Amino acid sequence: MRDKGVVVTGAGGGIGAALARRFAAEGARVVVNDLDGAKARAVADEVGGVAVPGDASLTVPQATEALGGTVDVYCANAGLGSGGSEAAPEEVWAAAWDVNVMAHVRAAQALLPGWLERGGGRFVSTVSAAGLLTMIGAAPYSVTKHGAYAFAEWLSLTYRHRGLKVHAICPQGVRTDMLAATGSAGDLVLTPTAIEPEDVADALFEGMAEDRFLILPHPEVAAYYEARAATPDKWLTGMNHLQQKWEATQR
Repeated sequence: MRDKGVVVTGAGGGIGAALARRFAAEGARVVVNDLDGAKARAVADEVGGVAVPGDASLTVPQATEALGGTVDVYCANAGLGSGGSEAAPEEVWAAAWDVNVMAHVRAAQALLPGWLERGGGRFVSTVSAAGLLTMIGAAPYSVTKHGAYAFAEWLSLTYRHRGLKVHAICPQGVRTDMLAATGSAGDLVLTPTAIEPEDVADALFEGMAEDRFLILPHPEVAAYYEARAATPDKWLTGMNHLQQKWEATQR
């Protein structure tokens, strides 16, 4: 990673800040993006990077300029942990779709022409175990994270022979503000096995060293994913029992 140009969106805290710190520690030149300009500047100052505050969907041109014209690694990390059911307001669904999926699509639209021309680039998508499985009490989040995973998968199968490397990071609970905002559902499902943001960064770097697409900071997620595919009704019944357990805590 020495002297590579790296962009991390949603890097004002949590997983994004941990990624920015790790890339910088490995010698990369890092652009720190976040909607909160003060947080972006604080992390950028800490890692010797450049802050590019604002909407993650629009960050590629300014980030590319800040890196001298070349982005080598793009970490699509910004996300919304939108809770609610099918009855969540339209604007909640739209915002989750825009940030969790379309921001990744727009970044790829901006980056891929240059990457394919030069035969290399690395796209890192912070998805979630919810993108492989699901999350109780959070329909907009679960559905859009499935979309984020599907898009990362599509990018990899379409362009890997042309030098594009894609990684989908799918952790369960991570000790961040987003986890704190999940409330009782997160307390039941995610908090007991929550890890630190730095653990996610470590898992990514291990996965990059091995050229692995799927990055599982919680290794047990692989078994859950296999069970979901092999015996879907059994898996759904188990998840429904978890749903009922959560509902009992709400009474």
